[in-house]
Amino acid sequence: MTTRLQPLPPSKPPSPAAEIQRGLREHMPALLRHASRRARTRDEALDLVQETALRALAFAWSFEPGTNLRGWLHQILDSVFLTQCRRRARERRAFDALSVDPCSWPKQDGEPSMRHMSPCVTRALDHLPPNFREVVRLVDVEELSYRDAANTLRVPLGTVMSRLHRGRRLLATALTDDPESKRAA
Repeated sequence: MTTRLQPLPPSKPPSPAAEIQRGLREHMPALLRHASRRARTRDEALDLVQETALRALAFAWSFEPGTNLRGWLHQILDSVFLTQCRRRARERRAFDALSVDPCSWPKQDGEPSMRHMSPCVTRALDHLPPNFREVVRLVDVEELSYRDAANTLRVPLGTVMSRLHRGRRLLATALTDDPESKRAA
């Protein structure tokens, strides 16, 4: 009995993802050296290589098998590094802008700017009904939020908003009717 040799089926070319995984293992030392020259610390270099590997695997579909895998991986590493540098620069500019902005969140709250009022405003505020006076004082003078004022006064938030609106209207009317405030203007 003679055995007939069966031809082997044609081998499939490796998938791009498999080739990239193999290439990552092979080129990892060179990628780490390249990242070390770019980054400030070893941890940053390791993060850079890790991000490069993630991007290479995520974009495996764009790699053409048979082309220069090492160059492709190093190009990704450079791209990741430049993206991180640009992100840091944007964050630095944003934090610089926040440090100049008087309403920025990182600054600690200082004394409210309205601690010292003119005598006519103080007098008009003192003549408001007590419920309206307290809300206007807490929100406009001491610069509390509506919610904090509601908690301080132990009233609902809507009540604070209503009293504040009416208190401001009463205060504006009192100031326009006050002859001293007209002379000061």
